[in-house]
Amino acid sequence: MKPFRLALAQIDTHLGDVPANLDIHLDTIARARRRGADVVVFPELSLTGYMLQDLVDEVALTPTASDPTFRRLLTASRGVDLIVGFVERGDRHSCFISAAYLSAGELVHLHRKVYLPTYGLFQDGRFFEAGRSFGAFDTRFGRLGLLICEDFWHVSSPYQLWLDGAELLVLLSASPGRGLRGDGRLQSARWIETISRTYASLFTVYVAQTNRVGFEDGLCYWGGAAILGPDGETLAQGPDFEEALVVAEIDPDRIRRARLALPLLRDEQPDVLQRGLARLLGEPPS
Repeated sequence: MKPFRLALAQIDTHLGDVPANLDIHLDTIARARRRGADVVVFPELSLTGYMLQDLVDEVALTPTASDPTFRRLLTASRGVDLIVGFVERGDRHSCFISAAYLSAGELVHLHRKVYLPTYGLFQDGRFFEAGRSFGAFDTRFGRLGLLICEDFWHVSSPYQLWLDGAELLVLLSASPGRGLRGDGRLQSARWIETISRTYASLFTVYVAQTNRVGFEDGLCYWGGAAILGPDGETLAQGPDFEEALVVAEIDPDRIRRARLALPLLRDEQPDVLQRGLARLLGEPPS
């Protein structure tokens, strides 16, 4: 990894209005470039809105230059790397909640949301197909891993990316506000902050999480984008309930210092986990 400037776009997305959301993206990208950003991260389903239900097929996109929306984003990525959230049209008449990393006019990496919450107010499993894997990937700034909302709540997801060499975990979310604490903060905000700090510290990686704001179909999205260092320290924090562009420097030397002090990656034994999972899954011992 080499030093770079990361920007998290805490935006208000319009439900089902891809052209309007594309304009928001392009405007935000221009502002981020003026602030010296090298990478700009947008929230989950930033191009479409979240509570789509029967609109899913209408707003589905293909992350190639043949798609008019992605053609403009790929062009924009020649000036700054982008991570965008969208509904991806699959090959078998199904759709995915996906995130794409774009750089220099090319699609570098695509992640499909693996864990689809279908409980309480969430209906992902009714309308989307689940992704099947997690994998870190190389960029011109270093090795990254992408997670989409519920992916982050399953510790095996960041664990796999950590073992695969990711030094920055990027979380895209559309997290509605739930619960209210005595100090006036939302319980859902505290959950995300606690998990982000825990992962950053345990895995000695940078964690960047960006969440949308605004109202959609009766739900309130609270924002709270944040960038945490590999020692769990908060380096930048977005406000609650307001649009914002949260920017921080990513310095690889912080990872070196954190891993010298806490050499968990050096001492990890994934073969122990492999044997344990095989036993739990009823597979014969190797």
